[in-house]
Amino acid sequence: MASPDKHQISRNRHFTQALRHAVDGIVHVARREQNFRFHIFAAVLVVVCGLLIHISLEGWCWLMVAVFAVLIAEMANTGVEELVDLLVGHHYSPVAKHIKDIAAGVVLLTSWLAAIVGLLVFIPALLDLFGR
Repeated sequence: MASPDKHQISRNRHFTQALRHAVDGIVHVARREQNFRFHIFAAVLVVVCGLLIHISLEGWCWLMVAVFAVLIAEMANTGVEELVDLLVGHHYSPVAKHIKDIAAGVVLLTSWLAAIVGLLVFIPALLDLFGR
């Protein structure tokens, strides 16, 4: 049941309602976070490059896991940042800073993982393409 001001405060009643909220969350992060948009651009670039050099199915699996891991980490980081900002407001808190730094560190580590996966997939594919 919706509240009088039309904002939902109860649980989702249908899958489509939950899906709509999930898409709203992705759109919110994409509009608000430049880093998320950069990661989307990088993901598109990876897909285009993968199509051009005809990477293997196994390579695609690894690349998709890495790409989505980065996007998930970036969304989680944004959620943590917004929650911390909600709790501390416009006041500096060293604990809040540590929490935000840790969440950002998760994104950084995940990005390093994605870069390593990309190298492990693309280097052999490029070597095969250009004939070792």
